[in-house]
Formats: sequence, C-alpha cells, structure tokens
Amino acid sequence: DVVRSVQPADMVCSYVRQSHALGLGHAVLCAEALVGDEPFAVLLADDLMRGVPGGPGVLQQMAQVHAQHGGSILAVQEVPLDQVNRYGIVSPRTIAAGVHQVEGLIEKPAPDKAPSNLAVIGRYVLPPEIFPILRKTTPGKNGEIQLTDALRELARKFPMYALEIQGQRYDA
Repeated sequence: DVVRSVQPADMVCSYVRQSHALGLGHAVLCAEALVGDEPFAVLLADDLMRGVPGGPGVLQQMAQVHAQHGGSILAVQEVPLDQVNRYGIVSPRTIAAGVHQVEGLIEKPAPDKAPSNLAVIGRYVLPPEIFPILRKTTPGKNGEIQLTDALRELARKFPMYALEIQGQRYDA
C-alpha cells in the first residue's frame, strides 16, 4: 500500500532480481534487458534522500543536470577527509556551482591519496553505454564487478558529471 500511495498513476515500476551478490556493477548489468538503449537512473535503497523542502527532489536535480549537460550524472556529497576511505571519490573540475566534470574516480582512497572529499552517494543517471563496459569489467575485490571500475572507463569515453545534491541523505 505504501508504494501505491507514492506511485503516480502513470508510472510503471519494474525490477530485476540479482540472483547472486556479485557487486553493484553486476546488479546494474542485470537490468540491461529492461533498460534497453535509454539513459536510466540507479537508486540504491540503503541511501535515502530527500530534496530541500519546497525544492526539487534529488533525482529531479540530477535529471535537470542531465538535460543541460548530457552524459552521466553521479550524486555526490562532501564528507570529512577522514571518511573518504569509505566511498568512491571523484576527481572534480568545477563547471558551475555544485556541478563538476568528473576527471577521475578512486574507490575508497586513503585520505592522503584522495583527489577531493566529494563522495559518490547512492544515485546515478547512466547511459546505456555502461552495459558493454560492465560486461568487460573483470571482477575485483571479493569477486565482485565494481560499478566504480566501469564508471572510470565510461568517464574516459563519455562526459560524466558530479552533482552536489541539495537536500538530506540518510545512510541506512
């Protein structure tokens, strides 16, 4: 009932089950048949976000940046430097207030190796070009296909932007 109460009548929700825990990259790859050749959003359920009251939601903010710049959009948030080793961190080149072109990505760097303190948080707008990259991404730590590895490759070929979200994030 809760899902129906927040779901607009013209919205169709679909899901894909990831049969084995083989990483976030694998989970995204599982959705390829549903996505087809359209840009799509990835929302991680353990990162709850809400926009500023009276303002656009986080996904709407990301869609606006995508409409303006195209490419991939990563939601980011500043974190204390001593916490960068918990996140994927972007190497940013600022192009507008709160919007950065991603020049690189580092997964869980040591504080002295981090290019910034802008951490990737659980929202992504991605192009379908991520799928062939994910298929070629070799499993990393724990035998998992890391989305960050595929994003790093995607950023070499296509524009990628980091958006500092306006709102509140609740990490579950």
